[in-house]
Amino acid sequence: MGEKQIQEGERVIVTDIRMPFWSMVVFMIKWVFASIPAVIILAIIMSALAFVAVALTGSIWSAESFFEHGGSSF
Repeated sequence: MGEKQIQEGERVIVTDIRMPFWSMVVFMIKWVFASIPAVIILAIIMSALAFVAVALTGSIWSAESFFEHGGSSF
């Protein structure tokens, strides 16, 4: 048996996926559970970035000066 040589850059186009409905439901539930750690990690990163942004700009736009001047100027 000879091996088929795959040319570099060969592409595959998927035109149809046949999957039973309940099998797809189970797959999607597993997908949701697998994404929970990623969401937690992203939340931690976003919280850290928000903390840094507040720490850097807190002295410029402090909440105290916001309330001293009667709130928003809009």
